[in-house]
Amino acid sequence: MHTPPHHRDASRPAALSGEHLVLRYGRSTVVDGVSIALEPGRVTALVGPNGSGKSTLLRSLARLHRIDEGHLRLGAHDEDPGRSASALSAREFAREVTLFSQSRAAPQGVTVAEAVTFGRHPYRRGLAGLSADDRRAIDDAMAVTGVAAMANRPAGELSGGEMQRVWLAACLAQDTGVVLLDEPTNHLDLRYQIETLDLVRDLADQRGAAVGIVLHDLDHAALIADTLVLMGSGRIHAAGAPLDVLTAQNISDVYEIPVEVSLDAHTGRLRIDPQGRHTARLPAAAVPSPHHPTRKDHP
Repeated sequence: MHTPPHHRDASRPAALSGEHLVLRYGRSTVVDGVSIALEPGRVTALVGPNGSGKSTLLRSLARLHRIDEGHLRLGAHDEDPGRSASALSAREFAREVTLFSQSRAAPQGVTVAEAVTFGRHPYRRGLAGLSADDRRAIDDAMAVTGVAAMANRPAGELSGGEMQRVWLAACLAQDTGVVLLDEPTNHLDLRYQIETLDLVRDLADQRGAAVGIVLHDLDHAALIADTLVLMGSGRIHAAGAPLDVLTAQNISDVYEIPVEVSLDAHTGRLRIDPQGRHTARLPAAAVPSPHHPTRKDHP
């Protein structure tokens, strides 16, 4: 059974909220009556299996997927319904909301630094050069994403993971109060996955941004989210604090696989163990000791 749509604390301002959203592809409904609010200084993570509607929901919050029913609003607070997002021009909306999308190709014929300047498009007029504010935003974004050292490299020569970081820098250079990220850790190695998650947390904690992020990795979502929204079949199955949402029952219901959920005794973090057909458990005595190898290193 699905829980009712996620309701926020009305005393908190919602930088961006979707109310009773219905989203379709053709005649197929992919998101059915979902309400969600992104709040300043907080990270809201959307998780769920493929086809659950999480990425489509995120794109609708960025006005990149048509909303068939419901409303998208900016700045709702207490009895104030906020502004309708549809009333803003594309440039006005881009000054308030940015989306990191994983499907963007590497641009040809420009350097990394030039690609990052794309993030300043809402603030530039015609052929005007970069302002001091533009340059500060660009330099800061390149520094925090670790791409400053490759500023003069051709963007078309970068690896997928490197280009992922460049597009993330462009999004940060846009300098908005709402940041939407669609699976930003895809194609990144372990180091940059963790650095990206740290950066997402910093956006909320240090810049006060309202962050909405789609993640496949439940451990990553539990690590950085203030609010976790678990979706299944186009609806919200559960929403709230990660410890309350990521229960064995909820995960099993949505992903249709047995799981075990526990808390790590040392870190206090959630540990989620899917139970596949070949899941093996070695008794403690069978785990090789570093002082007693199970094979000889020399003949």
